[in-house]
Amino acid sequence: MAAVATCGSGAGTTGSAVATASKSNVTSFQRRGPRASGTNDSGPRLVSIAGTRPSVRNGQLLVSTGLPALDQLLGGGLAIGTVLLIEEDKYNIYSPLLFKCFLAEGIVNGHTLLVASAKEDPANILQELPAPLLDDNSKKEFDEDVYNHKTPESNIKMKIAWRYQLLPKMEIGPVSSRFGHYYDASKRIPQELIEASNWHGFFLPEKISSTLKVEPCSLTPGYIKLLQFIQNIIYEERFDGSNPQKKQRNVLRIGIQNLGSPLWGDDICCAENGSNSHSLTKFLYVLRGLLRTSLSACIITMPTHLIQNKAIIARITNLSDTVIGLESFIGSERETNPLYKDYHGLIHIRQIPRLNNLICDESDVKDLAFKLKRKLFTIERLHLPPDLSDTVSRSSKQDLAESTKRLGPGCGMMAGGKKHLDF
Repeated sequence: MAAVATCGSGAGTTGSAVATASKSNVTSFQRRGPRASGTNDSGPRLVSIAGTRPSVRNGQLLVSTGLPALDQLLGGGLAIGTVLLIEEDKYNIYSPLLFKCFLAEGIVNGHTLLVASAKEDPANILQELPAPLLDDNSKKEFDEDVYNHKTPESNIKMKIAWRYQLLPKMEIGPVSSRFGHYYDASKRIPQELIEASNWHGFFLPEKISSTLKVEPCSLTPGYIKLLQFIQNIIYEERFDGSNPQKKQRNVLRIGIQNLGSPLWGDDICCAENGSNSHSLTKFLYVLRGLLRTSLSACIITMPTHLIQNKAIIARITNLSDTVIGLESFIGSERETNPLYKDYHGLIHIRQIPRLNNLICDESDVKDLAFKLKRKLFTIERLHLPPDLSDTVSRSSKQDLAESTKRLGPGCGMMAGGKKHLDF
């Protein structure tokens, strides 16, 4: 009976509370406020850091690569704890620009930088970062850049081929968003932003001494020193999450330039079966372990076109989370091909990471091209000019007919005629 009386009193108390809430016209359910760091409340909690956002696909924390169009192709951005590998173009002209946009995005958002290179002093790399286009200046500069590069034929509304009509559109122009910025390649980042930033430089010639001896069958001295340097920065500045009471949390952006080149002491670009053929793969394996347990993201540029052993390229791809290849038209037949006159090269999405999924997300866009305008580096869908309009001049038709002759021997019989085929 005592138990029943206790329950009855409790029910009466609850009923009076509900009655009081109804009289005051206030619901009894209250929204829980944000939990402070270090509390023991159960449940996941997203980290709020400037320049980051959670992925709508898998909830992974993302940072911008510095190119909003590239963020869109990668599913929203570069995931924290992953490696982005950029296969350098043949003459290494456009890959350094992507590398610098990634670092410039970190400076704009106040992230900590770690710049490693065996070719150029990191301090000089920071001085050459492009200037950001913020808010209204972004739209103004983009409109001027497009206007200055308009061709007379761009004002004519062309009939687009049927295979382009149903494809999804890509974001090219600037948008007003705090996640991701556009950068002016013709200007340099303000010096006061560099001085106010927190960055660490690793210049290989200054870190390696000629008297250093390393045991055989291990990593090269340059890779060992770089891994130790990255590990010390992660642990000393608490990017590993060892201090949960720290209110001000940040992201470490790691940029490694020309990894695998002979300047790093690696011989995979010089011989097919060198003595250090496994050093690079071991380095990437250890590096991914450091990234997975820290608030950090890494971008690596690598001259994969110089690697002699193709099996090593396959291992490098498997040890990287995201792989992007740049194919420049400089020095190739496509440079003089009228079909590609509006572009400077092709971009290939080799691999997109598997994050909290059993399968890899595939991009809906396959044919991608890039071009460096007067100020902006843009990634667009490759649209070959269809010859379906009566406004196309005879000279351009002849150029297109001549270019189709070089596409391959299988098309030689059809493309060799004087009449241009419509479809």
